[in-house]
Amino acid sequence: MMTGTPAHAVQSQPPGEEETWELRLYVAGQTPKSITAFQNLKKICEEHLAGRYRIEVIDLMEHPQLAAGDQIIAIPTLVRKLPSPLRKIVGDLRNTERALVGLNLRPTEPSQ
Repeated sequence: MMTGTPAHAVQSQPPGEEETWELRLYVAGQTPKSITAFQNLKKICEEHLAGRYRIEVIDLMEHPQLAAGDQIIAIPTLVRKLPSPLRKIVGDLRNTERALVGLNLRPTEPSQ
């Protein structure tokens, strides 16, 4: 569950492992959509990046100036800071396949 702090981090990284994924989730308060996005992101990370991710949650209700840095125009928005290149996904991440493709964890399906 998200806390009331403007920005908090969830880490899962054993020492000496592969590259750590740095993810930043922009939300606006404790709305149902924001909470759902965080829960869906945690689930995706535990299933596909276990032990090698860091999630930072930025609450734009408390720190709206932080939206400019990653050019956030809609919320919730997930920004993959690392590994490069930077990628963004807008929405609550309920479509796991779309989120995996957006994060580049799963390749897009070839057209038939």
